[in-house]
Amino acid sequence: MEKVRPHTLSGFMELLPAPQAQMERIMEILRKTYSLYGFTPLDTPALEAADVLLAKGGGETEKQIYRFQKGDSDLALRFDLTVPLAKYVALHYGELSFPFKRYQIGKVYRGERAQRGRFREFYQADIDVIGDGQLSILNEAEIPSIIYRTFTALGLQRFQIRVNNRKILNGFYAMQGLSEQSSDVMRTVDKLDKIGADKVRAILVDDFGVSSKAADAVLSFIAIGGSSAEVLAALEGYRGKNELFDQGLEELGTVVKAVADFGVPEDHFTVDLTIARGLDYYTGTVYETTMLDHPEIGSICSGGRYDNLAEYYTEKQLPGVGISIGLTRLFYVLGEQGYLDPALNTAPADVLILPMSNDLSAAIALATKLRGAGIRTQLYAEQKKMKAKMNYAAKLGIPFTVFLGEDEIAAGTATVKNMNMANDFSEEELQRLAAEGCHKQITLPADEAVTYIKKHLDTAAQPTPICDRAAIAARYGLESPGK
Repeated sequence: MEKVRPHTLSGFMELLPAPQAQMERIMEILRKTYSLYGFTPLDTPALEAADVLLAKGGGETEKQIYRFQKGDSDLALRFDLTVPLAKYVALHYGELSFPFKRYQIGKVYRGERAQRGRFREFYQADIDVIGDGQLSILNEAEIPSIIYRTFTALGLQRFQIRVNNRKILNGFYAMQGLSEQSSDVMRTVDKLDKIGADKVRAILVDDFGVSSKAADAVLSFIAIGGSSAEVLAALEGYRGKNELFDQGLEELGTVVKAVADFGVPEDHFTVDLTIARGLDYYTGTVYETTMLDHPEIGSICSGGRYDNLAEYYTEKQLPGVGISIGLTRLFYVLGEQGYLDPALNTAPADVLILPMSNDLSAAIALATKLRGAGIRTQLYAEQKKMKAKMNYAAKLGIPFTVFLGEDEIAAGTATVKNMNMANDFSEEELQRLAAEGCHKQITLPADEAVTYIKKHLDTAAQPTPICDRAAIAARYGLESPGK
């Protein structure tokens, strides 16, 4: 029989066990952080009826969607987590309590051209707060604190949350007589970091017919900078000229003040009038988060306020605010830039039991005790030489091995070896560590061995999955970060 060559489709990420463990650790931290803010987990189907998924339809979305027939059914794979959320809230409106706060980490699918760092199947990590008829602006102010806590918990330090308000932009464009062109203007301004002010001006004037005077006014307006307080002070000069602008300014001022109260440091947060977000449904506060040392990566977390989440499914007014992390792309970029911490324990077990007797009953009993104590345990029952067994433990990075030979079984003991202690420790160093209760190898009664292993696992500092590259370089003696 001819063998089929195993291969993975282009644009689909498939990780080896160690990086998969890093990815799982990141998702675990996201879930824990989102739960701290009262968000409930949600899982929606990856496959939906095409008419439900494409209720809005049109544009690039319909070109990129995976759509197919199965019998008489017209089906499509979800391309984001927001549209399924809208369907879910409209469908279960009577069963939900509002504001409805949910987080979801799931795969989405887009049939775009696969390229470096961009995938056809990828994880998104979303949070949204949905109101019934209205939604307090306090929810918009709380979002930056969630972003800040999430990325610091992951181990990132040098990032900045950039915030703006679409009402300010729409009000300003109305002052310039650009209301009908506001969407085009905002989408163009959103490209400022990528193409520069001159090209933005050229597109506004040449492609969208904006007058030179209005284009200059737009560029002057979005160039307002400084601290959040300085930007707000500058925006006060426009107050009273447009009602929508004034409303947006009030909202932005409320968000800025509350962000400080929520504990977000000033150096991690700024008002940036260039932030518009490309999607038209954002109506209030908008967010983008960038890595200060790698602005070329673009936003690693973005979102904003919208007035009516489920307008294509229900007449009920369901305003909301949310953010999304493109998790697969972020993971890829962090790995490429050397930010994933190699010290993170990615082993599938904390202990590997190595029986050295044909009678496995003692090994099975010890494995059961260890697992009962919450210690991840593998029992190695393969008939291989000791060198192969130790290589297996070392290759997986398992912290402890436990030997059970005839002598240990007879005495009711177990010999525990710490796999993380270097082989080249001097006798003096080993004695000092032993005095501190840490041994390279020690034989203990079985129950004490369980306690000993658990103690050292509990006290071992587990690093965050993401680490500053300079710290990684220093720890491993590399010449430069990310080497």
